[in-house]
Order: sequence, then C-alpha cells, then structure tokens
Amino acid sequence: MKKMTSQQIRKKFLDFFASKGHKIVPSAPIVNKNDPTLMFTNAGMNQFKDFFLGNATPDNPRIADTQKCLRVSGKHNDLEEVGTDGTHHTMFEMLGNWSIGDYFKKEAIAWAWELLTSEEWYGLPKDRLYASIFEGDKKEGLERDEEAAEYWNKWVSKDRILDFDRKDNFWEMGDTGPCGPCSEIHIDLRSDEERAKVDGASLVNMDHPEVIEIWNLVFIQFNRKADGSLEKLPATHVDTGMGFERLCLVLQGKTASYDTDIFTPVISHLEKVSGKKYSSSYEKSAKSDMAMRVVSDHIRAVSFAIADGQLPESTGAGYVIRRILRRAVRYYYSFLGIEQPLLHELVPILADYFGDTFPELTGQRDQIAKIIQGEEKAFLNTLDKGIRRFENLEIKDGVIDGNAAFELFDTYGFPIDLTLLMASEKGLSVDEVGFDKALQAQKDRARAAAAKQVGDWVVVKDDEEVEFLGYDNLTIANAKVLKYRIVKTKKGEEFQVVLNKTPFYGESGGQRGDTGLLWFGEEKIPVIGTQKDNDLIIHLVKKLPISPEASVKAEVNAPKRQAISSNHSAVHLMHAALHDVLGDHAIQKGQDVDDKRLRFDFSHFGKMTNEEIAKVEIIVNQKIRDNIALEENRNMPIEEAKTSGAMMLFGEKYGEFVRMITFDENFSRELCGGTHVPATGEIGVFKILAETGVAAGIRRIEAVTSNAAEVYLNKELLELNSIRALFKNPKNAAKQVVDLQEENKKLKKQIEQMLTDRANALQGNLKQAIQEVNGVNFLSARIPLDDSNALKTLAYQLEKEVGNAVIVFGAEIKGKPQLMITISKSLIENGKDLHAGNMIRELAKEIKGGGGGQAFFATAGGKDASGLDNAIAKAISLI
Repeated sequence: MKKMTSQQIRKKFLDFFASKGHKIVPSAPIVNKNDPTLMFTNAGMNQFKDFFLGNATPDNPRIADTQKCLRVSGKHNDLEEVGTDGTHHTMFEMLGNWSIGDYFKKEAIAWAWELLTSEEWYGLPKDRLYASIFEGDKKEGLERDEEAAEYWNKWVSKDRILDFDRKDNFWEMGDTGPCGPCSEIHIDLRSDEERAKVDGASLVNMDHPEVIEIWNLVFIQFNRKADGSLEKLPATHVDTGMGFERLCLVLQGKTASYDTDIFTPVISHLEKVSGKKYSSSYEKSAKSDMAMRVVSDHIRAVSFAIADGQLPESTGAGYVIRRILRRAVRYYYSFLGIEQPLLHELVPILADYFGDTFPELTGQRDQIAKIIQGEEKAFLNTLDKGIRRFENLEIKDGVIDGNAAFELFDTYGFPIDLTLLMASEKGLSVDEVGFDKALQAQKDRARAAAAKQVGDWVVVKDDEEVEFLGYDNLTIANAKVLKYRIVKTKKGEEFQVVLNKTPFYGESGGQRGDTGLLWFGEEKIPVIGTQKDNDLIIHLVKKLPISPEASVKAEVNAPKRQAISSNHSAVHLMHAALHDVLGDHAIQKGQDVDDKRLRFDFSHFGKMTNEEIAKVEIIVNQKIRDNIALEENRNMPIEEAKTSGAMMLFGEKYGEFVRMITFDENFSRELCGGTHVPATGEIGVFKILAETGVAAGIRRIEAVTSNAAEVYLNKELLELNSIRALFKNPKNAAKQVVDLQEENKKLKKQIEQMLTDRANALQGNLKQAIQEVNGVNFLSARIPLDDSNALKTLAYQLEKEVGNAVIVFGAEIKGKPQLMITISKSLIENGKDLHAGNMIRELAKEIKGGGGGQAFFATAGGKDASGLDNAIAKAISLI
C-alpha cells in the first residue's frame, strides 16, 4: 500500500476518472443556494439532482469531483459527535463519480476495484476488502442484486460478497424520486493476529472501529412514486461517494482521520499556541485532545461556509455556522486555556493547504479571517461573563433551572446546546422543559405586544384573481372590491380591502408599500399603506366605503412612489458600485426602502474608509448622470436569467419565472420584484449619510436621493455657511476651527494648571486642620474648587501623604453640591469598621441627594448646597 499525502490521494482519484472519460467538475458551494429542501450540501450528488430527475442534461454523461459537504442539521447531524471519536466531522469531502444514463454496474464495480487495488493507483491489499450487495426485499417485489454479485465475483471470492437489507444497501434520494440498490466496499484494518481470530466478514456493518466502509456505489434504476410503488427508470445511473477523510486514514495507515495530514497542520499550530501536547486520546478526561479535534474540524466548516457566501448570523444557515464557530471558541477557551481570538489565525493554514483544490479559500483568506475574528471577539466578550454566571448558578438536586438556562441564552448568547454541554461536563442536567417554557413565554410576550384581532373576510365579489398593474400604471379605473375585513389593534380599528386589479405595490422585498386614494364615485378614501399576504395585495384604509360594490378608481400617490422608486433603483446602483469598490463579497443582506431614505445591509469585514465611501458615491452619481434606461424583463425563465449573469441573492426564493432589472448589462443586473425609475437620471443625486456596523461581518449604509438629498445638502451648506460667518467668512473655515480647537486645548491646560496650583496651595493649610479621632487622621472641609477631578486629586494626594486617614470634602461643582470621602486602604485592611460608601449615603441626606461607592472611596451629589456645611460637620460622628 502506497503512502501518499492527502493532496496526492485526491489527485489520484480525479486523474483516474479523467482517464476513464469523466469530466472533472468543481465542487458546488457548501451552502446550498438553489435547493429549498437543503440548507447545506450534504452529499456529492446534490448538485447533480436535476440530472437524475430528468430536469437537465449534462454535456458529458460521465462526471467526477470532490464535493464539500456539511452535516450539522436535519437527520444528517454529526455536530455533537465531533471530537468524541476519530472519524466524525461536520465538514468533509466526498469523492464521487457519476454516470448519467451511460455506464452501469459492470464498469462502476470494475473501476472501483482497479482504483483501490491497482499498484498504479491506491494499491490497497485485496485480502482486506469486502463488498456488500442488496439482498432483495419481497415486500417491495425486489430480487437479490445478482447482477452486482456477478460482477463482484470477477474480482473477489463469494465469501467476500455480503448480502444486506434495505437499511444498508438500498439508497433513496427522498420519499419519492430516483433510487436503487447499492454496493458498499469495506476494509478490515485490524492486525493480522486479530484477523486470524475473527473473520472480517462477520464484522462488516457492525460498527467495528477498524472494519469500516470506504466507498458506496449506488445503482439508480428505479423511481419511487408518490403511492410508494417502484417503477423502472428508462435510463439507469451510477452515483458513488467515498469519504475523503476516511480514505486518507486508510492510505496513511492511521486509526483516526485527525492523525492524517488533513488535520495535523492545524493541530500542530494548536499545540504551539496552547503549550499542550496532542496525544490522540479519546478518554473523556482528555479534554485538551478533544478540544484540538473540535477546533481543527470546526474551523474548516466555518471557513468554507463563509468562502461560499454564508456569514455567521442569528437565523437560518447563518445561525448554524455561528453555532459551530461558538462551539469551537468554547472548547479552546475552556480546555486549551486560550482567552484571545484564535480561530482566525488558522485560516491561512487552511488556505495554504487546500488552496490548490479550493481557490475560493485563497482568494478570500483575509476576509474570512477578519469575519471569524469579529465573531470570536463578540462571543468571547459574553462567554467569560456567561461562564462566571454559569459557575455561580444555584443548583438543586443536580439540575440547572430552566429559567437560569434561559438567562444564559437571552443575556449571554449561550445556545441551549452549549449550556447542556457545560452541564454534562459537571455531571449536571438542565431543565429543558423549563427552558422551553421561558423561551415560549418570551415569544408570547412579543406576540402580545403586537397583538391584533383580525376579522373574517367579507366577500363582495368572488372567483377573480388579484392583478397587479402598478409597474405600468399609477391610476386604474373600474376596479372592483373582492373582499374586506376589520382589524383591531392597540391603536384602534383599521380596514383591509382587496381589489381585483390595483396599481398599489404591496410591501415586500424591503420596499415599503404605496399610499394613495380609492375613489368610490365621489367618495374619497385614503390608502394609508399597502401590504402583501401571499398573492393578495391588501389596501389599508381608515374607513370602509358606503357602497363596497361600487366601481373603484385606484390612485397611487405619485410623488411618494417616485421617491420610493428612486431610492430602490439607487440601491441597485449602489450594490453594483460596492462590488466595484469592495469586491464581490459585498452581497446584500437586507434593505429597507421608503420615500425618505434607503437603508442597505451588506456583507463586509470592516468599516469602509472615507475614500471607499466617496468612490461609491462617485460611481453611483456618474451612473445617474449617464441617465441609463431601465431594461426590464418580466416572466423570464430563471435558467435564462442565470445565464444572463443576473445577481441572485442567497436565501431568496425564486419561482420558475422571474423579473430581471438591468441598468447597463455591464454594471447592474438583478432579480427584483420592486418598482424602479424609467431611467437613472430621474434619481437626481445620491448621498450617503452614514456607514455603520450592525453585526460581525455586516455593514449598513443609509443614504438619500432626489429631493431628500437636496434638502440634506442644503441643510449642511446652511450650517457650514453659519460656521463661516462666525469666523467672518475665511477662505479656509476648517483651518479656523482647528486653530480654535488648539487654542481651546491650551486654555484648558492653563485652567488645569491654575486649579492644580490652587489645590497645592490648599494642601498645606488642610494638613494643618487634620485631627486624630479614634486613632484615625481625620479631615473634613469645604473646598473652594469647581472641578471634581481637582477635588479627587487633592483628596488622594493628602491621603497618600498623611496615611491612616479619613478625608471628607464638600464642594460646589458647577452650582451643584458634591461630597467625597477617601479612606486609607490600610485602615480597612486592618479591620476598622469604616466604609466610604455607607458613610457617603448618610451624609448625602444633608444635601438632599444620594451616592455610593467602594469601601475606600465614594461620592455623592445633591440638590441643596446649603446643607454642605452640615454634612461636613456631621462626618466626625461617623468615625
């Protein structure tokens, strides 16, 4: 058996199938963007699903690749197993070859055997390999897979061809769809002595850690119908999958995939930074070993997901990635003794090692590292506080209260599985039912805050669909009311009206809904907003018409629609400009567009510079001046839209037909259902007001266009001119402001020096007033200083010089009475029953105020300066 690096092993696989006429294709993204049934790509065949379903035809029926996969959700969830043994992973590579209606069992079996055993390729020992086949199923009317058995018998003896049932050897895509028998190849990695004692055939599919499956050959020859029956497919297919990490384990002679060179570079780095040695132990007590496995696995999953466009977020796929990242942080923090961000340091190691096969890591290395670092910092800030809170929880009968677990979730960002993990490490359990109740109560409170009572629809006219005509018209005559209903909210009653045809745009896609008027003859009813409810467009009104059956003229508020459309079109231009200035990673993560301003969230790893913001503005305003005409393609087949290069946003659901909006095919082309200006010149002008961060890796731009931009710019110019006038209209107002600031700094320093000199002068006199009371150097005095810092400095200096002291000062600071107490720490440490915080609260009563502080220093403020002298006189009674 040849010893090979993982890169060589991967290359051998692809080279082998290239030699057999296969097209080698790149891995699909680990984040599944086109299949709503899958959050992440979890198998090699995912990207070829349409080929098996007959929805598409490949240009070459023979395909091979290595596919990035992630199994952390749904029925394929290995997250909690990662680190506990040597083979479970969140992210893994699946080596695969496919035949779409081309070769079948004979070639698939022969080539698998050749690749695995030939000295030219992997050279695995033939006497350690077993093949399993489908034994048949009488209930399904399926016979034993004699064809596969016959082909296998050409390469191995019959005692190495093992029969298994549907559970192990019949593969199905889902409840319906293509399926068929499969043939697994297993290898026995035990020592010769162990093999002599127990036949390996008896250990296949028995979860023995050294008798493992390495390759699954799926023969797709049936279609599972909705009624559960099977029908033969007109064409047969091959779908194989071989776990890359497990193959490396075998070929590199290891017992765990974490000992292969896929993971050892990262583990070596963890050893260096933690000062702990990795011993490959799987004992429960070997926490540092487990932590290194968890971190080395999780950093791959997180890095590849971010490279493929999925940022850590609070919901959906982003939450899964954030959860994996936080689990890694928790392990290195708790078991490797590392309290500073670490994961981001590992990204360059991954990029260097995997970059040849997955160039997306290399191209985005710095960006990925910065996003991860931001997430680490944010979580570490709460993790330390949360762990301290966890350590101080009151435990009753070995159970953590559900409300306490909810507090960790709600206040410290601990997902419930993290609390469960920490609890299990201490031999505790968590009241999960109580946690669920607390979580549900929070949801109920949120719902109650937004509670509304929705009445039943009153149908006026039936059997008609709602037609939106607002792309082309802002006024529609002869519309009819289909139905209406009453909605009661905390603000009062409102009414919802649905028309059979309308120009009103219902709020969706981040664009606010239209307002306007509904005319029922001479009766005018204002529309205060428009919403969408699936295919319904709902007009919100404050009253119902006298005659709902009457013909309706629907009239959109044209100036408001124009302003909204200007802002929405500006979003498209800005999105494209951000790509030009920042890079293609700057993808929309949310938007909120109304008639007054636009707000746009996008993925980016750091604060934009002033120069970058200026560049975006320049590009957008140039496109506005170019007066680019809107190119709108309605009801466009989605595949045609993809081919045209239209931007498709992650997480969006698109139907078979879409609407494509283009402002210059070489600049901005997106799929969008919102309203837009007919040409960019109508936007007028674009001005960015602010660029801020809203989450790790997510930035937000707020901007204005058109009239709102003009109002903003005029206001700014008016303020600037006012400043210029104060300086008697200098040529360079900014320089005048800077000079004034410098002068102000100098004057402040002079004042501070004067106060210091005054305090020093006071210090000598105050020392003379110190008296000994009960073994303490006591001083209480009203100080003629109008600066609290100077007062504090004076108190500290006196205490330091005198020692063994209690100093009480009173002063009027900016017209308000203030008290301050300083006590030598030595007095407190030596057991004197003195506490500045308690004393100050008593004295503050004299100035009608309150305060507090530590045992050795406290302050108080009040409303009655006339009580200062009484407070100072009273202080001696507290010693």
